Parts: sequence; C-alpha cells; structure tokens
Amino acid sequence: MEQILCVYCGDLFDSSPRHKNQVACKKAECQRAKKADWQRHKMKTDPIYRDSQKISQKEWARANPGYWKEYRKNNPEKAERNRILQAIRNRKARSTDSDAKMDTSLIAKMDASKIDNFQTLGQFWMVPVIAKMDALKVNIVKIPICYP
Repeated sequence: MEQILCVYCGDLFDSSPRHKNQVACKKAECQRAKKADWQRHKMKTDPIYRDSQKISQKEWARANPGYWKEYRKNNPEKAERNRILQAIRNRKARSTDSDAKMDTSLIAKMDASKIDNFQTLGQFWMVPVIAKMDALKVNIVKIPICYP
C-alpha cells in the first residue's frame, strides 16, 4: 500500500485500494473536517440541498422548543460572547460608510473552525548520488500562507 499525506492533519497514512481519490486519514477529526468541507461546498452549490437543510433546521427547532434558552442559561460565557459579537455585526451592518460594509466573515458559520489544507505537489524518490544510502521517498507539499 502506498502512503499518502492527509490534507487535514498532514500525517502520512496507508491509502485504501478501494478509494482511489482518498485525501483524509481515518482519524475522527479528519473525517469530521472532510465532511464539513463537503457540506460547505454542497451548501454553496446545491440550492435543493440548502433548502432541505433550512427546512430540517426549522423542524428541529420546532421539535425542541426551549433548547436555546436552556443552552444560554447553562453556558452564560458563550451567550455573552455571542451578544458582544452580534452587537459588532449589527453596528457594521448599520454603518453607512461604504468602507465599513458588513463583513461576511463575522456572520456565524456552521463550521467556523477550518484547518488549512495542504496541496500535495507530488511524491518523489530522493536517490543519493555520492554516498551509499537507500533511496528515500518524500512528499512535497505547498504550505498555505497563514495570516495573523
């Protein structure tokens, strides 16, 4: 089996012969991140899926009345943080200055924690020319620019 690089955690793992385009290892957090990426893409590109998700969320809220009230009561620090961030979002939305338009990155997201993906450029064999050593298989990846 060939080892490939997981695009979510960056670890090497044995690829499955049944899944030719495998990009994620079997770790639960990598599988969760892969599903979140798929769902994010599906929400952007498939209006039927997006509408069914909205309907499903409304039905869940109807079936669980008082859930959010109880959640805010049990997690006051999270509720306070959300109030502060919502006030900032509201202030930006009301702003008439053209430079201070609503920043879409401040809107609450389904999966706010996104791990930078590594783009695999290829796998190569390093063959020593001078010394007597075994060849070494290396993965070359493009590391994304991280902004503070």
